[in-house]
Amino acid sequence: MLFACRFCFLGFVAFFLAGHSSLRSLAPSPDPKEEIAAFNEKFINAHLRMDNPAIIGMWADDGVSLLPNMAPLVGKQAIAKFINDITAQMPGYKIVREKIDFRDIQVSGDWASEWGLETQALQPPKMDAMEGYGKIMFVLHKDSSGQWKIQQEMWNAAPKP
Repeated sequence: MLFACRFCFLGFVAFFLAGHSSLRSLAPSPDPKEEIAAFNEKFINAHLRMDNPAIIGMWADDGVSLLPNMAPLVGKQAIAKFINDITAQMPGYKIVREKIDFRDIQVSGDWASEWGLETQALQPPKMDAMEGYGKIMFVLHKDSSGQWKIQQEMWNAAPKP
């Protein structure tokens, strides 16, 4: 009798697990381009809030930032220091507009690239906002947790669109 109960219980568990895994396989896998579009939206919103921890959290530990007229910033720690130092030099400043028209998302497995045209308006205390225009390029990598991270970025100035 005990053997029959155990057999039924194990059969039920096996049936449940098999049904559960087959349901999981029927669920559509996420579209990487939609994931990257969501990543881009978070990136823009973090900049609008001037949320340095959120911005820094979007970087791979070994990410590289290539900014005009600067040596490459290599590693999340160096990028974080740069972001925090710039922010510290701008007390009272606000980003009042951040628009990036991302284009040409290309995905190959856990790697992706995209580029975009950026318009940003920065408002110093007690002054009118100043606009800047640029081009941005990302190489993204999906880490072991399934999150897209910036592996490499490159910025340069662009004329007003």
